[in-house]
Amino acid sequence: MSVADKHFIVTGGGTGVGSAIAETLAHEGAKVTILGRREAPLREVAKQHKFIGYVTCDVTDASAVKAAYQQARGLNGPISAVIANAGAAVSVPFAKTSAEAFQSMLDVNLTGVFNSFQAALGDMEQMGEGQMIAIASSAGLKGYPYVAGYCAAKHGVVGLTRALAHELASSGITVNAICPGFVDTPMLDRSITNISEKTGMSAEDAATSLKRGNPQKRFIEVDEVAGAVLWLCSNAARSVNGHALSLTGGEI
Repeated sequence: MSVADKHFIVTGGGTGVGSAIAETLAHEGAKVTILGRREAPLREVAKQHKFIGYVTCDVTDASAVKAAYQQARGLNGPISAVIANAGAAVSVPFAKTSAEAFQSMLDVNLTGVFNSFQAALGDMEQMGEGQMIAIASSAGLKGYPYVAGYCAAKHGVVGLTRALAHELASSGITVNAICPGFVDTPMLDRSITNISEKTGMSAEDAATSLKRGNPQKRFIEVDEVAGAVLWLCSNAARSVNGHALSLTGGEI
């Protein structure tokens, strides 16, 4: 499953799932450029491996993404694969969701994927191969209460993945989405804190309530997502295209 010497872009690479993906790919010999809005966490991840470089970038800004990719090419050459991982989630009842808050969920979780994929398409077309992988969510396959904007965006990501997979199928480029359930990351910690503050539950009880939807009664680990990325980027998965891979312990 060699990815050695290929250049990977990982958005949202400074923490959580993104950093795990970057480190996994680098340990397998890939050249990795991580993107994110904050330089400090990117720099810390880049310190972990000589094959990881970083560029600060907001994926909601198409021109900034194009400029960041050009800088990344200067570091590591043409782009072989993009892992569109950057995202955010806000929990609020639908009736209290403002149009601005709803749009912000679409901007980072859906338009960010569009920008991240489109800016690398030319490189992959020239090489006649490549991988585009969106880190979506189980919220792209089913609905959850109080996160309507997030669910709408992640459903959009799955639709974008399937459409683009068909459009590019003859080009040698594959397009897939990974749809994990609740992943044990700092973002999940913030969600648990938010539940505790709003309901009065202990953090332990709040975590248990979130695990309840997973038949294995646990959170997904970041190495499981990183391992799925590694497989999808390997020759072993060359016929896997337009797939939304559920990592949910059987929930979906």
